[in-house]
Amino acid sequence: MKQVVIYTDGACSRNPGPGGWAAILIQDSFEKELLGGEQNTTNNRMEMISAIKALEELKEKHAIMLYTDSQYLINGITKWIGGWEKNNWLTSDKKAVKNKELWIRLQELTRHHKISWNWVAGHSGNEYNERVDKLAKSQCKR
Repeated sequence: MKQVVIYTDGACSRNPGPGGWAAILIQDSFEKELLGGEQNTTNNRMEMISAIKALEELKEKHAIMLYTDSQYLINGITKWIGGWEKNNWLTSDKKAVKNKELWIRLQELTRHHKISWNWVAGHSGNEYNERVDKLAKSQCKR
């Protein structure tokens, strides 16, 4: 199974407001940057879209080390999603899960790979996290 390292980030100039997302895929000595943005969005949506776009880029099964500074993304996909599904996409306080369509898409994409979800502290000097942060912010269309 091929291995890839992915760094993802999302940004929003207001929340909600113009937002951007970015991902860096690293395989051996090859690196690929992906980026985009939306006019009216939230930071959490951009965090999720960055991971979705990165995973969509992979056309075959991979072992993935995915790094993000988003607790929302990691907790959602590793801890909360099972309960949301069992509760018909309602939170524990019976409110509709935000970004349901993105969670469903992300979950579908994770089934094709072996993914290790890793949290990295934002703005802590990690070279790739800093780079992906700058790329995401560059996509916030004002």
